[in-house]
Amino acid sequence: MDAVEASTVVYLPPEEVYEFLVDFPRYANYSEHIREVRRYGDGGPGTEYDLAFAWWKLSYTARSEVTALDPPARIDWELIKDIDAHGYWNVEHVPEKAPENAPDASRVRLRIEFSPDSANEDAIDLPALVPLDWVIEKVTPKIEGEAKNIVRRIVADLEGEERPVDVTVHTAPESV
Repeated sequence: MDAVEASTVVYLPPEEVYEFLVDFPRYANYSEHIREVRRYGDGGPGTEYDLAFAWWKLSYTARSEVTALDPPARIDWELIKDIDAHGYWNVEHVPEKAPENAPDASRVRLRIEFSPDSANEDAIDLPALVPLDWVIEKVTPKIEGEAKNIVRRIVADLEGEERPVDVTVHTAPESV
C-alpha cells in the first residue's frame, strides 16, 4: 500500500481545528481538483461523501465514508468504491509550538493510504490509447502536491490570514 502524509502546525486549539476539518463539503474550496462535495448523512460515522474530481481530460467521483470520529483528535475515512484507499485527519495539541502572538497550537496531519493496483479500470473513462498505469503514475505525485496545497489553504482559512507554512510530506512505501 502506498501512502502520502502531510503535516503542519496551526496556531489554534485542537477543538477549533477539528470542527473546521470535520466539515468535509468545505474541502472543495481548498483543492484545485475537487469540483464539488455532496454529503449523505449527518457528518458522523457512516456519512458518505461524493467528491467530484477533475484533472487533465479525466473526471471522476470518489465515494468516501466517515468510519470513525474521535473529537477533537481524529477523523477516519475510507473510499468505498473503485480503489482501496483510506486515511485520517489527526489533530494533536502542541501548545509548546505556539509563537508568542498565538494563543495555542495544534499539529494537523492528513494521511492517505492507497493501493494503486486496486483501481477499477472500468470506473474511469480514459481517452483512447491512454493506459491506466500511465494515469496512476501521473496522479500519484499530484496527490502529494494536493495534500500540501490543501493543508496550506486550510491553515490560512483557520488562522484568518496567509503565512509561510512548513508542510512536511512523507511518502511510502519509500518512507513514512
